[in-house]
Amino acid sequence: MSSSKKLVVNLSESLNNEFNKALEQDCKKRSEFIREAIILYIEEKKRLSLIEQMRKGYMEMAQLNVEISEMGFAKDIDELKKYEAKLSESDFPNDNSSEKRRYILC
Repeated sequence: MSSSKKLVVNLSESLNNEFNKALEQDCKKRSEFIREAIILYIEEKKRLSLIEQMRKGYMEMAQLNVEISEMGFAKDIDELKKYEAKLSESDFPNDNSSEKRRYILC
């Protein structure tokens, strides 16, 4: 006994006419055509589901990625502020011979 199942489908007159035209163009039997259409439909649904899962994953990770990238910037900005503070300590108007200034700028 075959493991295949019989499927009965009701189609409107216009859809049936389009179906028959498609059968003529592809030179396929009805069952073969429907089988391929069902396989394509299921594969497309799986593909769209995967895309949606990936979209959700990227959205969930977006904030975390921003926070991680900003961690590096925060450290860089902190080091820049410390550097600028050291530079500003040596910006006295009459310190032409200051070792501190030469050390920071060199």
